[in-house]
Amino acid sequence: MDKHQLDGLIFDWNTLASPPPPRRLELNDETLRDGLQSPSIQDPPLEVKIKALHYMVELGIEAANIGMPCTGPNPFADTLALAKEVAQQRLPIRVNCAARTVISDIEPIVEISQQAGIPVEASTFLGSSAIRSLAEGWDLDRLLKHTEEAVSFAVKQGLPSAYVTEDTTRSQPETIKKLYRTAIDAGSTGITLADTVGYATPDGVHNLIYFVRRHVVKPDENIRIDWHGHNDRGLAVANSLFAFEAGADCVHGSILGIGERVGNSPLDQMLVNMRVMNWIDRDMHALSEYCKLIQEHCGAPLPFNYPVMGYDAFRTSTGVHASAIVKAEEKGAEWLANRVYSGVPSDWFGRSQLIEIGPMSGKSNVVHWLKRHQIEATEELINGLLEHAKQAKGVLSENEILEFIKNKHGKGETQHA
Repeated sequence: MDKHQLDGLIFDWNTLASPPPPRRLELNDETLRDGLQSPSIQDPPLEVKIKALHYMVELGIEAANIGMPCTGPNPFADTLALAKEVAQQRLPIRVNCAARTVISDIEPIVEISQQAGIPVEASTFLGSSAIRSLAEGWDLDRLLKHTEEAVSFAVKQGLPSAYVTEDTTRSQPETIKKLYRTAIDAGSTGITLADTVGYATPDGVHNLIYFVRRHVVKPDENIRIDWHGHNDRGLAVANSLFAFEAGADCVHGSILGIGERVGNSPLDQMLVNMRVMNWIDRDMHALSEYCKLIQEHCGAPLPFNYPVMGYDAFRTSTGVHASAIVKAEEKGAEWLANRVYSGVPSDWFGRSQLIEIGPMSGKSNVVHWLKRHQIEATEELINGLLEHAKQAKGVLSENEILEFIKNKHGKGETQHA
């Protein structure tokens, strides 16, 4: 049985009212900038950052924030090195750097762009919500002045400009309208709507993007609209997907969702969903390695039940689940085995199904495990191991299973087939 024979086995309710957005969808990888702001994350060495950059390219990610060079000599040096890597290797990725709406923050980006010999977008940000203004002692006139000065300076220095309002999702409509119009009139070709504290719901995302498209950006203006989400309410992935449907051109995220507080929108989960939903069609095998790189060198925790990349994502010890997977494999249909009990095809992302033995297992689990380890699956061994598993507190480890076989069935049954 091959793949074309299996078409139509999955009815996709998800697509009935949500066809793919009719335009190119872009992603901006914030792992090496916003992601590193987490107080629990380590700043990785430059060689790791360069490797991450190449993974982004391999995965078809369109843009990357490569740092905030104004924060010190080390961030400046790393950001410059990353920009030079893009230039020298001719990597097909658009790079940007973060800066406050302060000229002294933008000047290092100008220097990096000139030394690397490539455009580096200045992503200048400014808090726009009333609650932030109250805490800071700001007024709207001051915000407008900083916006105009910063964007105008970046544009005059030859930098592409993307203007960001922080806390957009809690800002007054007229405030963000005036701020964005000031930035666009000063030459900004991109604007970013930021859910800085993870406050938005999908309805809020729709309402905000609809407002910006209808009341801020003029129909004849070619302005890129970005969405930058955080995960404080656990809605970052849903909000980011909805942002595309609502009209955003580019969505930001970080690998494994690292970032301030509970983190940014997980870029890996965005890629998974966009691939499964057929919004993009590209090879995703490098995604697992990219996630491992960030986990290892940034100290990013990876829960066992993390979607797709977690240890248990494609692992089962339940008899009913294992039986269905085994039957699919016996049909010679790897495509079916990767979908019958999984909403995500494991093989698309460099993963595979893993069947274990535990208290809720059935005969299929034991037979499959023994075959995978090239151990002869006699009836006596199968029944003995299954009975032993039923008495256990959890899934048996490989060492526990091998020790049981050695102690209880050591007269030939343990010989590899």
